[in-house]
Amino acid sequence: MLKRLVILLILLICAERQAQASHIIGGEIYYDCIGGNFYKITLKVYRNCFDSDSEMDDPAYIFIFNSSGNFIDSLAMPLPGTTILPSLINNPCFTPPNNVCVEQAIYQRIIFLPPIPGGYDISYQRCCRDNSLVNLDNPGLTGSAYVTHIPDPSIGICNSSPRFNSHPPIFICNTLPLNYDHSATDPDNDSLYYEFCSPLNGAEPLCPFYGPQGSFSPCSEIGPPPPYSPVTWAAGYSATYPISSSPALTINHQTGQITGTPISIGQFVATICVSEYRNGILIGTSRRDFLLNVIPCQGLPLASIPQQTTYCFGYQAHFTQTSYYASTLYWDFGDPSTTSDYSYASSPGYTYPGPGTYTVTLIINKGTPCADTATTTVDIRHNLAPDFTDPAGKCFFNNSFNFSAGGDFQGNGTFTWNFGAHASPSSSNTQNVNGVVFDTTGNFPVTLTIAENGCTEDHTGTVHVYEKPVANYGIISPFACISQPLHFIDSSQADAPLNYQWSFGDGHTSTDANPYHPYNSLGSYLTGLIIQTSHGCADTFELPAAINVYPVPTAGFDVTPKDTSIFYPEISFTDHSVGAEQCFVYWGDEVVYNHCDSLHSYRKPGTYRIMQVVINTSGCRDTAYADVIIRPEFMFWIPNAFTPGDENGMNDVFQPKIIGVHEYNFMIFNRWGEKVFETKDPYEGWNGYSHGQLSDSEVYVYKIVFRDDVRNDPHEYVGHFTLVK
Repeated sequence: MLKRLVILLILLICAERQAQASHIIGGEIYYDCIGGNFYKITLKVYRNCFDSDSEMDDPAYIFIFNSSGNFIDSLAMPLPGTTILPSLINNPCFTPPNNVCVEQAIYQRIIFLPPIPGGYDISYQRCCRDNSLVNLDNPGLTGSAYVTHIPDPSIGICNSSPRFNSHPPIFICNTLPLNYDHSATDPDNDSLYYEFCSPLNGAEPLCPFYGPQGSFSPCSEIGPPPPYSPVTWAAGYSATYPISSSPALTINHQTGQITGTPISIGQFVATICVSEYRNGILIGTSRRDFLLNVIPCQGLPLASIPQQTTYCFGYQAHFTQTSYYASTLYWDFGDPSTTSDYSYASSPGYTYPGPGTYTVTLIINKGTPCADTATTTVDIRHNLAPDFTDPAGKCFFNNSFNFSAGGDFQGNGTFTWNFGAHASPSSSNTQNVNGVVFDTTGNFPVTLTIAENGCTEDHTGTVHVYEKPVANYGIISPFACISQPLHFIDSSQADAPLNYQWSFGDGHTSTDANPYHPYNSLGSYLTGLIIQTSHGCADTFELPAAINVYPVPTAGFDVTPKDTSIFYPEISFTDHSVGAEQCFVYWGDEVVYNHCDSLHSYRKPGTYRIMQVVINTSGCRDTAYADVIIRPEFMFWIPNAFTPGDENGMNDVFQPKIIGVHEYNFMIFNRWGEKVFETKDPYEGWNGYSHGQLSDSEVYVYKIVFRDDVRNDPHEYVGHFTLVK
C-alpha cells in the first residue's frame, strides 16, 4: 500500500510539471569564440507569456558532449530577465489582436572548451511545447531540443556559429502573401545555406527538464546526447510544409527570404536551418524554432493584378484587377516615353509605342495610410514562348537524349531544332525528337525555334554529357593509432556531385565525402572507395598499401605543488606516462620542455594549464592536463651600494629584488640630475655604465614606481646609493 502511494505521489508531481511546462513556442542556440578556447554560449527561449502557470528556467541547463555522444560538461545559465517581443504584423493597415504574447529569454555564459577531435555538441532540452500549435501531433506532450556544434579544430579553428538577424512578425494575415527576410549573420563570413527543417523533440512530460532535480523527481540530471528525433507532425504537415499555404512557403537557399501565402488561421511552429560552409566543407548547422500566428484580416486592402497576356500583333494591351477593398485605383503603365501613361479606370487599355517588356503598377487607395501596391510586367512582342525541359545529364557511354517542344504556341507553325556539330542528328524539323547522341563530353547548347503566324521566337537549353569520374583518396598519416579517428581525404575528380561508398577493411563503411574512422583493433587493413555521380557514372579506387594500426601510449603526470605563492614558484613535474618514447611538457606560459621529469619556475602569478604530450615509437600520441595556481605576492628590497669596477664578478649590477609587480619603471640620476639609466623590465639592473663608459664613484639617486599584483596599489620609492669602483 505504501509503495502504491509513493508511485501515485510521483505521478501527481510529474503531471503538475507537465501542466506547468506546456508553454514553449520556439528557441535557438549559438556560440561565439572569444579566444583562448573560451566560448560564449547564447540560448534564446520563446514562450507563451499568457501561460501564468509556467516560467522560464532559472537557471537553464545546457550540456556539452563530444562527437561520440559522451558527456563532457554541463553549464547552468542564470535567467537574466525576459522581454516581450513586439506584436508586429505584416501589414500596416491592420491592428494585431491582443490575445497572443511571446516572451523571450536570452541566456548567456562563457565556458572553456579545449580543442578535441570531432568537436563538441551543445544542447538544451525542455518540455513541453505550447498546446495551441495546430501542426503538431499532441504539442503539449512534445518537447523541444536546441543543438549546435563546435567543429573539430581541423575544420574550423575558433569558429563562431551563425545567428539569425531578427525575429519574424508575431502575426501574419491569412491569404496575404508573406515576404520576410529570415537571414542570418556569420561572424566568420562563412557561406550560409538556408532550408526548412523539422523541429527536434526534447524532454518528455514526465521529465520536463534536466539538471539538479528535487528529491521526488524521477529525472536524470544529465540529458541524453544528440542526435534527437524530429517532432511528430499533424496530418498534412511536414518540415517543408509547416503551415497551410498556397503557394506553399519556400525559403531562398542563398538569402533566407521566406515567401508564400497562408490559407488557414491558427498557430504553427516552423524551423529554419542555416548551414555554414568554409571552403566547401560543412562546419555545422544552426536552427531556430519560431511561432507563426496566422489570423484573419477582414477588410484588409489588397492590390492585385492577374498575370497579363503577351501580345504579338499590335501594341494595345488590356488590363484587369482583382483587388480587395479598393476605394480608388491608379494605374501606371510603365511607358518611359511619356508622362501620360496612367488611368483611374477599373479595367483600362493602353497602346504602347513599340515592342518590349513594361512594368505596370497599380496603387489602390493612393495617398492614404491603407494604400497598397501591386506590379506586373506585360510583354509587347511576338506571341510565342518556345520552351523545352533540359534532359537529365548522361554519361558519355551509350548516351541518348529525347526532346519535346513545349511552351506557348498554337501548333500551326514550324519547328526547328539545332543540336550542334557534335550531335547525331545535328538538326530536326519535328516537334518531338528521340535518340540524339553526342560524340564527346561537355555542355552543348540546344536551340528550338518556332515560327508561327508571322512571329518567330527561340529558346536555348543545355545538354550535359559527363565524363567518367576518377576515384582517388589519401590519408594524413600512413598509419593509424588505435581508437583515434583517421581522416580519409577524397581527391576524386568528377564534373557532377558524387555519392561515396567507403570500405575501411574492418567491416565498417561510410558514405561521407571525407570521413573520419577509428580502428579499434591492432592490425593491417586494406581500404577502398567507390564513387558514383548523380547521373550514374562510377569508378573504384583502392589504396595500394595497407593501413597499419598501432597502440597508443598513455599520458599521465603529477605536479607539486598545485597551489603556491609567487615567492615559491618552482613546480615539480613527475611523469606517470606508459609506453612513451618522447615527452613534451607545455607549462602554459609559452615555455615547452622536451622531457618530462623536470622542474619549472613561473615568473608571474596566475592559473596555468599544464599539458603533457607523449609519443611512442610508432608516432601515436596521448595528452594529459593539470592546472596549477601561482598566487600573487608582493616583495621589494634594494641595496645601498654596488661595485661594478672591481672585476671580481660580485655585486656588479645595481638592481632591486622585486616580485609581483606590473607597470614598472626604474630610473637612476647622477648628482647633476642627469638620467643615466632607465628600464621597465623588473629583471634588468644597472651595470654602472653610461654613454659606453664606467661611471664615476659617487652617490646616485634612484626612483622606482610600480603597481603591485596583490591589490594593484601604486608604489613609489626614491633613495640614493653609492657606486664604488
